[in-house]
Amino acid sequence: MFRLIACVSSAAALIACFSISRPAAAEETAVQCRGNDMLAEMQTKSPDLYKKVMDESGKLSNSEAVLWKIEKPGVAPSYLLGTMHLSDPRIAELSAKAKEAIAQSKSVALEVADLSDKAVADAMAKAANLFVYTDGKTTLNAQLSDDEYKKVQQVIAKSGMPGELAGLLKPWLVSMLLATSDCERKQVASGAVVLDLRVAAEAKKYGITVGGLETVEDQLAALAAVPDDQQVAMLKVGIKYTDRADDMMETLVQMYVKRQIGAAMPFQLALAAESGTPGSVFDGFKQTLLVDRNVKMRDAAAPMLEKGNAFIAVGALHLPGPTGLVALLRERGYTISAAE
Repeated sequence: MFRLIACVSSAAALIACFSISRPAAAEETAVQCRGNDMLAEMQTKSPDLYKKVMDESGKLSNSEAVLWKIEKPGVAPSYLLGTMHLSDPRIAELSAKAKEAIAQSKSVALEVADLSDKAVADAMAKAANLFVYTDGKTTLNAQLSDDEYKKVQQVIAKSGMPGELAGLLKPWLVSMLLATSDCERKQVASGAVVLDLRVAAEAKKYGITVGGLETVEDQLAALAAVPDDQQVAMLKVGIKYTDRADDMMETLVQMYVKRQIGAAMPFQLALAAESGTPGSVFDGFKQTLLVDRNVKMRDAAAPMLEKGNAFIAVGALHLPGPTGLVALLRERGYTISAAE
């Protein structure tokens, strides 16, 4: 799943950052995470593949902006912000336009309203079956090679869990842990705030109650609903890039900063293809985490938008394309234009 989770699931991204056992914040020192932009690297080393990725990105509608204005006759305008669930200061600072829109709002909603440590921990406790194999027969190590499983154990141990527990974990959870860089994990532990939570903090400055379009449990269930064989296949691809977690994160940060978020999925599919994995492996991920959830998010946001002066913030990958929130809202009669 790589860092795509940074675009599509706030709860999952935070679980990956905190891991199962969060380091003590007082012991961490804030640092600036940096890596190599793998898309720029692809442009130099594999120009044909880069061209294919960017051509596919160019065909994806509604990918040129992250802040959109939503209008409808007789209703005060609302705004839709595409976020990344990361703490990198290059993207975690709200723009002046976004702050102005929040200040004028009467309602604000994130993917999930409560992303506190307690809320995430409670959801994990209630949904333990989504994280681990409980049938007494299935194990992760039986589905991986010895070398792949050793890498998984190393990452699990680094995340604060005993390495021997790795065999019980579901592939989607391990994919998240693999994709989260040590630097990002330390940043969050030291108190760095992800973009979504900055939206919430800005709203609270004006006494605006922050709602949620989903629950933590909803997001975890969606991740776990990806077919098992596809989870394993995506994990195998992720294992090949274990040592490039910082680079993966840097690549997505650059896509966001440059407003090239439409390249995120084509880029991930290109990496998978290079490792011999067909793009069809991501079909369940796209259907469950994007297509299905986009419809639910649109319906959850509808009452707020009908009242006007709403500000909605969700992962950026939910916005573009024919099944993205921008297109889905236009189908409901809204006029939507890039605001930034």
